Amino acid sequence: MNVAFFANAAYIVAALLFILSLAGLSNHESARSGLRFGIVGMTIALVATIWLTLTNLWAESQAVLGIAILVGAILIGAAIGLWRARVVEMTGMPELIALLHSFVGLAAVLIGWNGALYAEDIAPELVGIHHAEVFIGVFIGAVTFTGSIVAFLKLSARISSKPLMLPGKNGLNIAALVLFVAFTVWYVITPELWLLVAVTALALLLGWHLVASIGGGDMPVVISMLNSYSGWAAAAAGFLLNNDLLIVTGALVGSSGAYLSYIMCRAMNRSFISVITGGFGIEKPTAKGEEEVGEYRETDAQAVAELLSSADTVIITPGYGMAVAQAQYPVAELTSQLRAKGVNVRFGIHPVAGRLPGHMNVLLAEAKVPYDIVLEMDEVNDDFEETSVVLVIGANDTCNPAAAEDPSSPIAGMPVLKVWEADNVVVFKRSMASGYAGVQNPLFFRENAAMLFGDAKQRVEDIIRAL
Repeated sequence: MNVAFFANAAYIVAALLFILSLAGLSNHESARSGLRFGIVGMTIALVATIWLTLTNLWAESQAVLGIAILVGAILIGAAIGLWRARVVEMTGMPELIALLHSFVGLAAVLIGWNGALYAEDIAPELVGIHHAEVFIGVFIGAVTFTGSIVAFLKLSARISSKPLMLPGKNGLNIAALVLFVAFTVWYVITPELWLLVAVTALALLLGWHLVASIGGGDMPVVISMLNSYSGWAAAAAGFLLNNDLLIVTGALVGSSGAYLSYIMCRAMNRSFISVITGGFGIEKPTAKGEEEVGEYRETDAQAVAELLSSADTVIITPGYGMAVAQAQYPVAELTSQLRAKGVNVRFGIHPVAGRLPGHMNVLLAEAKVPYDIVLEMDEVNDDFEETSVVLVIGANDTCNPAAAEDPSSPIAGMPVLKVWEADNVVVFKRSMASGYAGVQNPLFFRENAAMLFGDAKQRVEDIIRAL
């Protein structure tokens, strides 16, 4: 029985299932089937790889030790993965994903080093290609590793979300890339170990600096960008391991992540090149502090309930604060009650609402909000002028009029939900603090806006009782 033949056949099936998974995840209705395709594909890939590895180990003199290490690694990894999947909150998903990306990068670095130190049976005419694969794989993996660690630290609020602005930061990035190209050529010609050490250190520093130089407002793009990096790192590892499925899967993840980053940059009026190069060409914004810029009006749940009862149309714009408060279930109940009263209720979702692409869509789907009333920004933005009430629940930067009206704002030019054009705006917030991008929101001081302070979940439940 040719185990390699069956493993390759399984890889082809798994690759097709991964493609179907990506296609299914492109919209709400088919997302569950897309997820199932991905699970089945990964299961097939893992079983085939384990079977092939065990067969190869059995033929070697140290088969028992190798099998023990493999089985132990699988059991430990599976236990940790299942544990984290069970305990992680939806609000913690962005930083968890960033951390998982770092594992992919670290694996690519280790595989590259293994390929350099224990290369065997390489045809003389392919030695140069092998050295290039090693060097490029280590570089991409190291950039992904430290970049993902910084993203994790920023998203989990362990370090400041503000962009790091080192003197000559763009020159530092360019110099690092030039050195990488020079070192690669040198290593292909003369594969000396110190060059591999140097490029590993260089890439670790570059990955840290690239993501540290990007502000909190752009972190959703950074997550998708790191997803792309991890895909290319996996593809590089696939070349070194001569694993076709890893190459295909890495290319799928890398290309889809890059395209998602491009789409999100367009939605935020950000330069794609600027973001992926650590904010190249973006000048340090002028700090304006956290001071208030006017007088705000405070309201209560009873007043909001009365406002909603007399409304014809309501648009709800959720943000990360809704996820933190776990308010999606009472929001879904409020939506159901208002629709039962004949109120036209819809949701307006900004492309980067939350800290992960699709974050709000997943939360609302989890609470059984109908897909057909959950609209993207472009679908709903022209309707705010004819809307009676807008409920801004835990959102800030995505509905900040400064992006559209203040050219000096750090988020100037970023397309936002034009909630201020509605007749009435109710903003659910814990305090008057600025959003994740560190920019104060003039919406809070508009004449047609009122602040409803407190935990979003509790305030929505108060409104439901008042209704």
